Amino acid sequence: MEAGKSTLLKLLTKIIYPNKGKITTNGKLTSLLELGAGFHPDFSGRENIYFNAAVFGLTKKEIDARLEQIIEFSELEKFIDNPVRTYSSGMYMRLAFSIAINVDADILLIDEILSVGDEHFQNKCFEKMLELKNEGKTMVFVTHSMESVKRLCDRTIWLQNGKIRMDGDTNKVVEEYIKETR
Repeated sequence: MEAGKSTLLKLLTKIIYPNKGKITTNGKLTSLLELGAGFHPDFSGRENIYFNAAVFGLTKKEIDARLEQIIEFSELEKFIDNPVRTYSSGMYMRLAFSIAINVDADILLIDEILSVGDEHFQNKCFEKMLELKNEGKTMVFVTHSMESVKRLCDRTIWLQNGKIRMDGDTNKVVEEYIKETR
C-alpha cells in the first residue's frame, strides 16, 4: 500500500477505502483527524458532546455520567452552551480531544492534534495520552515532533513518499530519521 500519514489514518477510520487489499482493526476506534469534524456549528458545545459521543457508541446515560468530566477537561465551562461556530480552532480542539478520550476507545488515532491550542492545553493533552498509553490503549500518533515520538511511542513507523521506510523500536527509528533528515 502506498499512502501518506493522513491518508493512512483516513483509511484506518474508513473515511476512505483502499483501492486494493484490506485493513483490519481490532477494537473500538476513535480519531482526532480534523478538528471539529462532525460538530454541528449551530449546536452548543454541550449538544455536540452528546451528538459526537453517541456517534462513538455511548448511550445517553453513559454520556450523562461523563459530561462534567468532558467539560472540565476541555476547560470550556464558560462557553459550553455557546454555538461551536463561535469557537476558535483551539476551542474546537479542546472539545474534540476531550470527547475522544472519554469514549472508551481501544484505539485512538491522532493527526498532529497537539500542534493547535496553547502550551498549557498541549501539555495537558500529552499527559493524558501518556496516561492512556500506561492503561494499555493503542494510539496511532502522526507527528513531525521527534521529542513527542520518543516520549509517547514504543514502536515507530517512518513513512517516506507513501512507503514504510523503517518500522521498529522508537529510539532506533528516530535516530535514523534524524541522521537522514539533517
